[in-house]
Amino acid sequence: MSLHVFSRFIALAVGALVAASPSGTLAAVAGGKPISLIVSYPVGGGADLMARLIAPRMAEALGQTVIVDNKPGAGGQVAGGYVAKAAPDGTTLLVDASSYAVTPSLFPRMAYDPAKAFTPIAVLALFPNVLVAHPPFAAASVRDVVAAAKAKPGTLAFASSGNGSAQHLAGALFEDLAHVDMLHVPYRGGGPAMSDVIGGQVPLFFANLASSLSHIEGGRLRPLAVTSKKRSAALPAVPTMEEAGVPGYEVYEWNPVLAPSGIDAETRRQLIAAVAHAMAAPEVRERIRALGGEPFNGGAAEADAFLREQQQLWGRIVRQRNVKVE
Repeated sequence: MSLHVFSRFIALAVGALVAASPSGTLAAVAGGKPISLIVSYPVGGGADLMARLIAPRMAEALGQTVIVDNKPGAGGQVAGGYVAKAAPDGTTLLVDASSYAVTPSLFPRMAYDPAKAFTPIAVLALFPNVLVAHPPFAAASVRDVVAAAKAKPGTLAFASSGNGSAQHLAGALFEDLAHVDMLHVPYRGGGPAMSDVIGGQVPLFFANLASSLSHIEGGRLRPLAVTSKKRSAALPAVPTMEEAGVPGYEVYEWNPVLAPSGIDAETRRQLIAAVAHAMAAPEVRERIRALGGEPFNGGAAEADAFLREQQQLWGRIVRQRNVKVE
């Protein structure tokens, strides 16, 4: 189903639900109590941005207050633990990041089991990374990077925002599929990593597309490939990783909305429809695309399948590449 057809389907489905309600909105959740979107990362990050994009439109659909509450820490475990213990009445939801699929493998002794603690409501959007290089770096293509890595195993460096981060794992998957060994250089955050790649201290970075776009356009970073299955509208001249010579490579950063397990079917249905209403709003979709992403093409069942696939993929990479959090 194309994104256009999916958007039209969602708009019609939500419109039918809203029309069936005497108040012109979906039925309120939990008697109209405020709904909290618990964000697992700080204000200003990708998960926070997505939560603040959908909150007003969810409130509009449900006819009740929807607030954003940031609870960062421990790679999402602070927020995750809070929501896992919350009453499953629909008033406390988790807005997480793609680290959701990684933490079970990185932290085997978590206080909760993500596979059992949550019920998926939606995946909001997919944001590709982009492999960027310091402009004077000799490699002009991904094939050049692979050749350089094979020529001197374990010496060609790539930066990341930290051990176990999305950028680290994007590099680990690259190593796995390209059959190379590189040197991982972790930083305390994406900003310092980006700065050192721009400065030439490290030649490569699997960067977040949204945060690196202005540097690419300004010539401070040179893009080699995007990590999405299709080329990005934000960088249409840049090949995908598969086009560039790494078959099967597809990586995104993404944001799920999750409810505590035990939520009843009708409340879940209301929340799914409210999130779908938010995601069908033109300004929401335009903002996502302006950041280089695409709205997730599917409903709750597709979101559930996607989350399971991502957990399996990154669990395998964590084990095979011996990824550790120090």
